[in-house]
Amino acid sequence: MVKAVIHAGVCGFTTRVIAESEDMQSVTLNIESTCPNITKFAENFPVLDAYEELGAGQSGTIFEKAGDKTNRCCTGCVVPAGVFKSMQVAAGLALPTPISIEIENFWEDQDV
Repeated sequence: MVKAVIHAGVCGFTTRVIAESEDMQSVTLNIESTCPNITKFAENFPVLDAYEELGAGQSGTIFEKAGDKTNRCCTGCVVPAGVFKSMQVAAGLALPTPISIEIENFWEDQDV
């Protein structure tokens, strides 16, 4: 079982993902979020074939579901990538290593 907590950024929403796989291929996701858009994205999430999902990349279920107009997921949202990474780790296709994005204000470091 893989547990991930994703802090989306300035929106302040937090998403928790539990990804489980008994056969290292079929992955079940339980996604809970304080974001109403991610909550909608998480509804009726199918069991994923991790190998198919990995091969499909941006055309796979996770990113297609995130991009669906009814889910209204922000294009820059890091949650779908975090869900994808959780699925990979649950299937043994990635190591359980922390991931992060740190945004710095470049202009604060400059004498403009």
